[in-house]
Amino acid sequence: MRTLTKLSIAVSSALLSVSTFAGEQPVAADLVGKTYGGLHALHIKIDDDRQFTADPASDLDHASGVGAELGYRFSETTEFRIAYSHMNLVADLSAYSGPSGSSTALDMLYFPNKENFYLLAGANRLDIVDAKLSSNLGAGYRYYLNEKSAVYLEGKWHKQFDDHYDDFTTQLGFVYFFGDSAKKAPVAAKPVQPAKAAAPVAVAAAPVVKDSDKDGIIDSKDNCRNTPMSDKVDANGCTVFTEKNLEMSLQVNFDNNKSEVKPQYFDDIKVAADFLKQYPHTDLIIKGHTSAQGSAAYNKSLSQKRADAIVAILIEEFGIASNRLTAQGLGEEQLLDQSNTAAAHAQNRRIEAKVVVKEKVAVKR
Repeated sequence: MRTLTKLSIAVSSALLSVSTFAGEQPVAADLVGKTYGGLHALHIKIDDDRQFTADPASDLDHASGVGAELGYRFSETTEFRIAYSHMNLVADLSAYSGPSGSSTALDMLYFPNKENFYLLAGANRLDIVDAKLSSNLGAGYRYYLNEKSAVYLEGKWHKQFDDHYDDFTTQLGFVYFFGDSAKKAPVAAKPVQPAKAAAPVAVAAAPVVKDSDKDGIIDSKDNCRNTPMSDKVDANGCTVFTEKNLEMSLQVNFDNNKSEVKPQYFDDIKVAADFLKQYPHTDLIIKGHTSAQGSAAYNKSLSQKRADAIVAILIEEFGIASNRLTAQGLGEEQLLDQSNTAAAHAQNRRIEAKVVVKEKVAVKR
């Protein structure tokens, strides 16, 4: 485990050093469908328990080697690669001459940001004394020299489950992508006319920088390629959102000592039902009220019937699920007007319901 820690620190430091000098790279979409070949050098730290003879003193220490690889860019984020490496094994003690070994690996490379850094996983036929299958996990960094070539540095952990060996590889390589890059339009030559001044030399046009969705962020740095032109975007080309509160209120009044809903309120109840359908994650509490006339116990029962009547209409007429609705009778506990007048009593005979939701809204330019 100490070896793994040291190797991880070394590889991470090397990757950070390379990234400091990284230049502009090709757009990931332009690499899709291309095949590449490459050469590499590697150093492998061999598990301390490996030995190539019965003598415990013949423990292997490390190996160095070179190899070749062939890869294919399957998508903007994914590559597949097969590689072969020849290795010279070195024992702990110089008295032993280590044998040769080899590595044949099939890996998938994943570029989470479609740029230089990648993670990898795969299988490896490691021939270190005995040829057996190991699994691979690792990470690397690719630095593009131009549109078609790059160098890379990566570290890998090999786990051989049969004998529980752990080997660790550091690999430095060069790759070259086959196939044509984007071609420049040829400049047509103008015929030279006798007794006329030579045609002016055409100046090559500057390379076109793509901004497919016209949001001001070039495609190579745009993480959201299809944002509407009217939306304000952040540095990654993604729509900037803000939140606003949407409120729905319902109030229905009742006749004295009645719980029947009058037809004039059905349109208001439909508005509440439409709001609940538009925002299916919301629930609604319908609170029933009465005036102060009559006994408190009777008013409590009457207010519950009024709330239940609204719930029944929302369920039966507008198809709102019953588990989203709660009827609560409050009687004369929350009077709007405490005056002992006919107008005050009419105002207090009611149900009330209110719900507020937050909605994400795109910020416009």
